[in-house]
Amino acid sequence: MPGFHPDPAVCRVGDDYYLANSSFEFFPGLPLHHSRDLVHWRPIGHAVDRPDQLALDGIRPSGGLYAPALTHHGGLFHLVCTLVDGPEQSGTFLLTAEDPAGRWSDPVWLPEAPGFDPSLFFDDDGTAHLLGTRQTDEAGHTEIWLRALDLAAGRLTGPEHVIFRGALVDAVWAEGPHLYRHDGYYHLVIAEGGTDHDHAVTVARSRTLTGPYRNNPRNPVLTHRHLGRSHPVTGAGHADLVQTPAGDWYALLLASRPYGGDHANLGRETFLARVEWEDGWPVVNPGTGRLEEWTEVALPPHAWPEPDPVDHFDAPVLRPEWNLLRTPRTELYTLTERPGHLRLRLLPQTLAEPGTPAFVGRRQQHHHFTAETELDFEPAAPEECAGLVLLQNHDFHIRLTVGATADGAKAARVTVRSGGTEAVPAELPLAPGPVRLAVRAAGQDYTLLCSQHADRWDKLATVDGRILSSRLAGGFTGAYVGLYATGPAATGPAASGQLHGASRGADFDWFRYTPTDPRPASDGEEGPA
Repeated sequence: MPGFHPDPAVCRVGDDYYLANSSFEFFPGLPLHHSRDLVHWRPIGHAVDRPDQLALDGIRPSGGLYAPALTHHGGLFHLVCTLVDGPEQSGTFLLTAEDPAGRWSDPVWLPEAPGFDPSLFFDDDGTAHLLGTRQTDEAGHTEIWLRALDLAAGRLTGPEHVIFRGALVDAVWAEGPHLYRHDGYYHLVIAEGGTDHDHAVTVARSRTLTGPYRNNPRNPVLTHRHLGRSHPVTGAGHADLVQTPAGDWYALLLASRPYGGDHANLGRETFLARVEWEDGWPVVNPGTGRLEEWTEVALPPHAWPEPDPVDHFDAPVLRPEWNLLRTPRTELYTLTERPGHLRLRLLPQTLAEPGTPAFVGRRQQHHHFTAETELDFEPAAPEECAGLVLLQNHDFHIRLTVGATADGAKAARVTVRSGGTEAVPAELPLAPGPVRLAVRAAGQDYTLLCSQHADRWDKLATVDGRILSSRLAGGFTGAYVGLYATGPAATGPAASGQLHGASRGADFDWFRYTPTDPRPASDGEEGPA
């Protein structure tokens, strides 16, 4: 699962596999995918897709929805998750659905559940139990706790049991717990070492649910920290195991692929590994003990139709790969006012603040890619602009926008915002009428181009993409590429209306995202692809 898909949680129902991932401040939240072979995944929706489910308003970058866990029991899908730093309510909650591609319930909040990274476990007798992670000091030491859960009442019951504190001496950030029954044991699989270079997967087991849990003497069962920062895949950890109908086991886990130095613009991605059991313990990718470029899966291949790389915005709703920032409380866009176009409202919120601007974005999923769009927009005030953006967070992003200069002329402008400080390395006059905008990324070189001619692209600038990595920007998310518009705040009678900018939006005719050849972009008249 290339691009920003961290903290994978997987469950199997018959021959079908379902995957959930963290989404932090992005909306809709908690993306869901479906597979029949653990290799090919298709998006089927989001567990949080209604503004009234929970509030993400004003959430700080990398706050929000952390580490879901997904299970199926009694004809229902159950998803537990933590909302971190919520503006109205924070903590652990439970969602349910009969169909993961359908409507998920409103959250059932579990205020008795401390900490983060909850996981739901159903024992052989049908009883439900909640695991979680609680920090015990400022140094990052944690403990894994377990408590019974009354699903009908929506509350924890009975005593709490602390069952593990990490596999290694002075282990930090022992988190992301999952429980499994295998060969007469309860197996506890956790992440350890922090979700960066020192990340790892460790295991403990017990004959009884509440422990004591014996540490696997071969821990960690998977890590890449000993391979050095030059290894192409780093930070491997946070695994969830799944068993096929034939009895084979696999792990889905997160890791990162840095490039251009220790910079992983794509964020933490979902990887697949084989699991075999030896001496009663899980062994990940036997023979190498690390993530491999290729993994043999003992399931019949089941590919899904490839989506069109061009979104023509001719559907009644946005395609599932698109996200907004935080919870939308006003209409940010419309697909119907100008059929075949995405019209973004000229809202006063900007990308340079932790709000909900008129931004529609999708994950960057390749080290080398091209993103293009055609924009029809005539700015009428200096505060108005619209265009193509590359986003890490409100203080670290790159904007290629069409706006007005001080003398009222129309121009394309590149703005690089790093650490909250903005620079404008390039500006190019434009004629009235539509303009094509593009970014071509060759590794960490992001080249911004525009065109008002059928056979020529004009290069504005090549900028350093490392500011889109969490190594510089901080946080836990990967880079997004998307479409954006903003304008001055409404005054007078329009100020009370929800649809300020409705008559004067920024219209995007289409958007194309494609992986590309890693060779440097041409400065001549060739297209960006």
